[in-house]
This record gives sequence, structure tokens and C-alpha cells, in this order.
Amino acid sequence: MTRLDETQIIARFQKIFGNRGFTPEDVEFFKIGKATIVAKVDTMVQSTDIPPKMSLEQAARKSVVACVSDFAAKGVKPEFALVSVNLPTDSSEKITEIARGFKNASKEFCFRFLGGDTNAGNEFVFNVCMFGTDKKIPKRSGAKKGDLIFVTGPFGYSSAGLKILLENINSSKSFYKKATRTVLRPQPRLNFGIKSKNHFSSSMDSSDGLSTTLIEMARQSKCKFVVNNSPHKNDLEMFCKNSNQNLENLVFHGGEEYEIVFTAPKKNKSIIIKNGKVTKTPIMEIGYVSEGKGVFVQNEKEQTLLRDLGWHHFKKN
Repeated sequence: MTRLDETQIIARFQKIFGNRGFTPEDVEFFKIGKATIVAKVDTMVQSTDIPPKMSLEQAARKSVVACVSDFAAKGVKPEFALVSVNLPTDSSEKITEIARGFKNASKEFCFRFLGGDTNAGNEFVFNVCMFGTDKKIPKRSGAKKGDLIFVTGPFGYSSAGLKILLENINSSKSFYKKATRTVLRPQPRLNFGIKSKNHFSSSMDSSDGLSTTLIEMARQSKCKFVVNNSPHKNDLEMFCKNSNQNLENLVFHGGEEYEIVFTAPKKNKSIIIKNGKVTKTPIMEIGYVSEGKGVFVQNEKEQTLLRDLGWHHFKKN
């Protein structure tokens, strides 16, 4: 039997549904009367998404963060959510911890859980469906020639943190704390997204990896993206040097940063930088948009095509 990748599986569903003109977006939106409803659903599975040293309280929060980050990329305030939990039959002592994670997340991001569903299975699975309202959101497809490319960075810490947790790679105490915190307690850029979305020409959540995000935005915008500034800090370079890790892989292909990748006209740069300072969000300018196709990394005088090596479910090895 032929093994399908994630893109092929989605295409199969869309063909059967009859939505052949479907364009992937961070959130779904639809109208009920005059109201535009924004919705997002995301699933966290224990065996693939919960690393060692992550508590179930942290996992419950992170399952919420996955939805909040997509709302942040579109500048939408979350208002309500539903949660479905799959629990092993011997997990009675864990219920309070899980519930506390969901409750604290709802307070942190100022939304309310309406209810949900429970089921029994072999492992923990958290499924969150989030709702909000908004009249207009920046899409992935709005980048124009001459726009600048920004990220709420830096990138690479979450990839390094996962390697530290999964492979017991040595690092300095300060780097260990910084990198593993991005895995165990990621911070979506909700306030910045809400405040700045009207200044974006296009935007997307980066949780599947920077390369995947940039390539998808360039494809939908029908433009060429040139990255001339890698969004990472010196301590990540030092970690890579000391642990024999590939810097480009950690920065561009790791995923789970929950940052916003966005483009904007040059005239909007000053207000974007200001909004970053007001919301205490690090803003990094990483490149520009031009005519053409694909995403390229500028190294001195040479441009190298960036491959999509980010996170994909059902990836063929």
C-alpha cells in the first residue's frame, strides 16, 4: 500500500469533501449572520508531542498554546474553547494536574472553556478547539515585492531544547534553562499579533519550522523570499559548536518556536519595532520579498535555495 504524506492526506480529504479550491491557513473563519467566527483545532499526543521532563500540567498548557499561537499570527483574541481529553484508565491521580494546566492557560490567555469530551485510550491525548471573532485577518498570501520579512524570534532554542531533553546533550546551565524552557513553557506572541496585525501584509505561525513557514508563505504569495539574516543568537552557535550540531537545522528546520513570521511594507517598520518594544516582543528583520519563486538564503554573494525540512506528520524517510 502506498504511504501518503500529510499534504497528500489533506488533499485526499479535500477531494472527498469537494473543497478543491481549499487554501491552507493558520485558522478557519466563517460567518454566522454578521459575525465572522475564527476557529482553530490542534491535537497533542503523548507518544509524539510530550518529551521527557514535561509535566502533564505543562502539556495541557502547551496544547492550548498551539491554538493561541495561530490566533496570534492572525491578530485574533481567543474568546472560547472546547477541549477533548483521551486518558489511560489508570490516570485518576493525574486529572487534577491536567485540569490545572488547562485552567491556568485559560487565565493566562483570557478565554473561557465551554466544555468538551472525555475518552479512554492507551495514552494521553489533548485536543483543543478555540474560537474568537474578527472582521479581517492577514493571510499567508499577501506578501508583495519590496516587503520586508520579520520574525518574532530568535529561532533554534526549541530544537536545541528538544535535543537536550531527548538525547541528553550537554550544555551550559544558562543555555539548558533557556532552551528547555522554550520546549516546556513556550510563549506565543499574542499581544504583539493583536496590536500589529493591521501592519502585516502576510503572516503565519512558525510552529512547523521556519523553512516550512517561509516556503508556504512564498508559495501562496507567488513571490521570492530572500533571507539575509539568520534569526539566531550567539549562544546557539556556541551550543552547536560544542555539541557538534548543525546550526541551520536547528534554526530553519526544528519547529515548535510558536513565533510569528510576517511580511510588511518598509513604511510600517518603525511602528512594528515600536509595538515590539511595547509588548516586550523581540523583533528580527531577516530578509525581503522580490519577484520570482521559492525561498533563498543569502550567503555573501551567493543565494542558496532553502529546502522544506520542517516538521511534517507522516513524513517519508
